[in-house]
Amino acid sequence: MAWPVRDDRAWRRPAGSLLAALLLVLLLSLLAAPDGVPAAAAQDQSVGPVTGRPLPRFASLASARVNARAGPGVEYPIRWEYHRQHLPVLIVAESQNWRKIRDQEGDEAWVHHALLSGRRTFLVAGRIATLLEEPHRSAAALLRAEPGVMGELEGCDDSWCRVVLADRRGYLPRGQVWGVAPDE
Repeated sequence: MAWPVRDDRAWRRPAGSLLAALLLVLLLSLLAAPDGVPAAAAQDQSVGPVTGRPLPRFASLASARVNARAGPGVEYPIRWEYHRQHLPVLIVAESQNWRKIRDQEGDEAWVHHALLSGRRTFLVAGRIATLLEEPHRSAAALLRAEPGVMGELEGCDDSWCRVVLADRRGYLPRGQVWGVAPDE
């Protein structure tokens, strides 16, 4: 059976599985997390119970094909597949070898930790962005990028992010970068 593809532009979920997914979500919300904390409360923690690292935190997909599941284990159905290596995702929860991720569209699913990377990437968000040579509006333009274009994130300050797009290093306004937390 071929699973629906989830990439940066288009996706769909398997027909007929919506009711099953809703029932599974309801069941999971009633169950407790492995440490005895209700699942909703476990997601509100500031550090992951498995890694001790901050939650939420950004990561990226380590593989060009990643199965996204309805729950933290291979026994849970695949909701969709991501087909874009290095796509930035937000890790919002942990359970043993599984991480619950949120993508740019706000959808959440569980993936195995081995399919995630610490490599920091970003997506151009909002509207067409102009990569600038320096971190100020009057700087020389290097290129323009459409929403959804992916690049490497080098770091951000309050207003600007230093990024690499199409092998060019420059700056984008922080508001046009999806893949960086407000407190970074």
